[in-house]
Amino acid sequence: MSDKINPAAETAPARELSAEIEAQVPFCDLDPLGVVWHGNYYKYFELARTELMRSIGFDVEEMRDSGYVWPVAESSCRYVSPLRYGMRVICRAVLLETEHRLKIAYRITEKDGGRLLAKGQTLQVAVKPGTWEMFFVSPEPLLARVRAALEKRN
Repeated sequence: MSDKINPAAETAPARELSAEIEAQVPFCDLDPLGVVWHGNYYKYFELARTELMRSIGFDVEEMRDSGYVWPVAESSCRYVSPLRYGMRVICRAVLLETEHRLKIAYRITEKDGGRLLAKGQTLQVAVKPGTWEMFFVSPEPLLARVRAALEKRN
């Protein structure tokens, strides 16, 4: 079985946007078995996603100021090997899709050696706060930031 979510998520070609965070697993993330509780993996995904969006100039405040919010509509995580107390890990977020939704892939790897520990995805959709009207095409404020970040990268 391949440990790839998407071949594009393995490297960072010129037309790909990605970001990563480094973290040390704290005691408070553990379950009674001494490994990171399954729900806490999403916390690492969130930290990497926030860094990715910050890197394109579209952090939480900019999203809110744009008149739209992007709640998570779907999420998945494959637990390959347990995270344990004190481990130093890297969580990488890769922007896969923006045209109709915000699709991001994640990989959590051990900092030393790069061993894959978990991988996952989130899918977010644009909605108007207040009415929660969903948009089936990503609003221009997001698309403009993605275009600008890609141009800057090239």
